[in-house]
Amino acid sequence: MKINVQRVLICLIALMLALPFAVVAGGQKEAAVEGPEKVTFFHYFSGTLSGGMDDLVGTFNEENQDYVMTHTPVDHEAFKTSIMVMLSGGNPPDLFSYWAGARVQFIVDADRLMPIDDVYDEYGVSKLFSEAVNSAATYNGHKYFLPLTQHYVAFFYNKDVFAKAGVDAVPETWDEFLVACEKIKAIGVAPIALGSKARWPAQFWFDYPLLRTAGPEYRAKLMAGDASYTDPEVVEAFKMWKDVIDKGYFYPNANAYDYAEASVLVGTGEAGMTLMGSWIMQLDEQIGWAPGEDYDFFPFPTVDSSVPDSAVGPFDGVVIAKDARNPEAAKMALIEMAQKGPQMAFNTGTGALAPNLNVPESMYNVLQLKIKDYCGVVPNWAFNYDLATPPPVADVGLDAFAKFIDSPSDYMEILKKTEEGANAAWSNM
Repeated sequence: MKINVQRVLICLIALMLALPFAVVAGGQKEAAVEGPEKVTFFHYFSGTLSGGMDDLVGTFNEENQDYVMTHTPVDHEAFKTSIMVMLSGGNPPDLFSYWAGARVQFIVDADRLMPIDDVYDEYGVSKLFSEAVNSAATYNGHKYFLPLTQHYVAFFYNKDVFAKAGVDAVPETWDEFLVACEKIKAIGVAPIALGSKARWPAQFWFDYPLLRTAGPEYRAKLMAGDASYTDPEVVEAFKMWKDVIDKGYFYPNANAYDYAEASVLVGTGEAGMTLMGSWIMQLDEQIGWAPGEDYDFFPFPTVDSSVPDSAVGPFDGVVIAKDARNPEAAKMALIEMAQKGPQMAFNTGTGALAPNLNVPESMYNVLQLKIKDYCGVVPNWAFNYDLATPPPVADVGLDAFAKFIDSPSDYMEILKKTEEGANAAWSNM
């Protein structure tokens, strides 16, 4: 039997992380002592994605003397497995971070989450968010999710590289984009850095070509299992992606480095741009560049003008486990997290838009303001691939994207196997 060593290690780490929660939830009762109630929070905001989590928790604890929140950050990829171990073991934290869309839907359907309609209705939280954000919090007719961030995926580019290459205006159409790539390549710079070592950064190179050619309705059908990965629409999206690879526009060996390393390549001028989320702004200090001065962004170009525009990006947020030890305190924490102060504390410097409508524009940098304006008028919003289809199916697709990057000429065989894998995943759910 073949053993996946990495998966075993992640599960062992998850069990060790779960132990403190298990002791509190399933062990002897703690002696009654006066003091604030404890709320445990397990999340993936770590490393380059840590954002302002320390500030958010600190703000909560300063403003709420009846509760004390402790938080445990975990590596972004390890979190995906470790939280499922905790949930299946019946010893979860009170609160944990998660991604809106199919991932929340998956654990709602598995009866692992506590509905929080009262948080939204009795405490006025629904009035703090837009209709679209409230929709992202709703599953099977009930609220389960409290949003913390709204990120947007676009091309972030080095302005100096574009100027040296003679790209005087950002490309608005696909043909203009290919011309810009050719100009950048001509000055000895890789037009695009990807950084797909963790698989997920590659998904945007499938999301946008599919949305720009087949449109949001077809894409929704594919994500729901009502269309095939061998359909002409999917094949066309892969052909677009393959053409960019074949032209030599990507920095070599994309699967060998991560998104942060790809971003640094853009910052140092070794690459011209990267298709990435607005969380790239968390690297400003590391790269040493200023938003709007050294780098900027542009939306994924139009391919077919008859296809309506769509923006891609995730909502990060917080949920309450069904088996939470202290659900009432957890709900109080969510109510506080929804307020302007904590949302500002968390999102300052993250590149994200804060979902709370009362957050002042003064907290945003020039690029965030441009993103806010664009997101306010774009007609369609789509969760990125691994948040738009159930996790077992998403794993099949993410594996396919990684294989395609290494062997683009095999795309038809990869798509056939992806369809087989997706069908098997849907059948097992």
